[in-house]
Amino acid sequence: MLTEALLSDAAPGLYVNTLDFGTETFDASLLSEGGQIIYEAGNLGGSSLLSEVFAYEVLYRCELATLLKTEGEIVYTDTGGKKTDLLVEIDGLKLGVSVTRAYHYPPDDPYTLALATELLTKKLGDLPLSTANVAPEDAWVKQLLSILAYTPEHAALIEESWLTLDAELRGDAILIVTATEGADEELY
Repeated sequence: MLTEALLSDAAPGLYVNTLDFGTETFDASLLSEGGQIIYEAGNLGGSSLLSEVFAYEVLYRCELATLLKTEGEIVYTDTGGKKTDLLVEIDGLKLGVSVTRAYHYPPDDPYTLALATELLTKKLGDLPLSTANVAPEDAWVKQLLSILAYTPEHAALIEESWLTLDAELRGDAILIVTATEGADEELY
């Protein structure tokens, strides 16, 4: 799916997939080596650790990504500036990966196009800031924005919003939207 040509291109891209957990409960021993490293390292705050783990697992299993650095290991020029969650390699290219969730509490309340647009606008606006902030030794060629979506309907709204956004805001980002199904409550 993500070839070297696509990753090197200045055009943005959108990819949508589904991750169905069925009735399985979370078991860290089933993660890839990179997934286990992310899980054991923790993150720099918030409740997004499992989202980061599974965003990486999708990249590892679908794109053969290799984890280079976790959130706390990436070097920045301004430690108080914008950061990204993961540094990975796909097809020999370093990529920054920012992870977020398309979710609204309480979960039974409608997730709207306005909420999807607000999320994308904020996260896409942060990508060039973290790219400008990363130190040369960890510089990536492109950023991926990985969104784990609470339902396929949430994912569809993210996709609909993406298609209406200004080209300047989308930049050259690759958006990967993963709708989760089944026993996914721990992610949200």
